[in-house]
Amino acid sequence: MLAHWIHERFQVNVRRSCRLAGFSKSGWYKGSQARDQSALRLRIREIAHARPRFGYPRIHVMLRREGWQVNRKRVYRWYRLEGLQLRIRMRRRKHMCLHRGSVPLATRRQERWSMDFVHDQLIDGRPIRMLTVVDQWSRESVLIEPAFSFSGAKVAEVLDRLVMGRNSPPLRWRNGHTAEASS
Repeated sequence: MLAHWIHERFQVNVRRSCRLAGFSKSGWYKGSQARDQSALRLRIREIAHARPRFGYPRIHVMLRREGWQVNRKRVYRWYRLEGLQLRIRMRRRKHMCLHRGSVPLATRRQERWSMDFVHDQLIDGRPIRMLTVVDQWSRESVLIEPAFSFSGAKVAEVLDRLVMGRNSPPLRWRNGHTAEASS
């Protein structure tokens, strides 16, 4: 209690330490009427460690089934004081595609391209996006196409324009077959 700490630390009388702590002087001399709750605290901790996914409501139900005459608010208070709160779950990110194994490395120029979007911000605060295409073997930047927004149709148009102007790598279909890009 704060008044006891002030009394011991600064060697001041009881009346002054109670006034500084904002505590009544009669409360200093009157003993606590509360029952010993150490057995309940221990049992709450045991249940929480045995069943880590249980929150305080389920622990309260288990205590009531065991014969403890305790209300939900007391269980919640001891649950919090023991630091047994459940961690808030982070939402999992949706996977964009299934992992189908490692991608084979390119062994020559124009064999495999990779594309990605790069985001940045102009000085006036407007966002700008760039579609980048990189040759995997030579690390040459085949294309950088800036725009304020990209729709699927615009990305397809840019890639068609790129394939028409260069000797592009063969298109790989999902089942492993290849087809040459139309020129």
